[in-house]
Amino acid sequence: MSRYAVDAWAWIEYLDGSQKGQKVKQIVEDRKNQNFTSVITLSEVVSKFVKLKKDPNVAIAAISALSKIVQVDQETAVRAGELHGEIRRSVNDFGLGDAYVLALAKKENLKILTGDPHFKDFKKTVFVN
Repeated sequence: MSRYAVDAWAWIEYLDGSQKGQKVKQIVEDRKNQNFTSVITLSEVVSKFVKLKKDPNVAIAAISALSKIVQVDQETAVRAGELHGEIRRSVNDFGLGDAYVLALAKKENLKILTGDPHFKDFKKTVFVN
């Protein structure tokens, strides 16, 4: 069994049914795995769906069915802010949502499931390409 923090990139590819999304599907639909999604990541995916005039309820239902939605607590919010500030010193476009994924992964000892290049150099990243 593996445990994953699934980021917005991975969910969007999965929900689009893309070739990369098929690789994500193999992991998130494997019942041996445990998937976790930050509530911030859920917001990012809903935002993308609204922007594209797609029904966000489709995304909400899929993400909720396939992962545990993790609420933001003070400890995680502070850690995400620290990570965001540290990483932004060298990576100007590292997003706050990405920092929440990283903070969640560190807190819960999770692998990060993504294809977002911002995570490519992190040790516990399962990089889909």
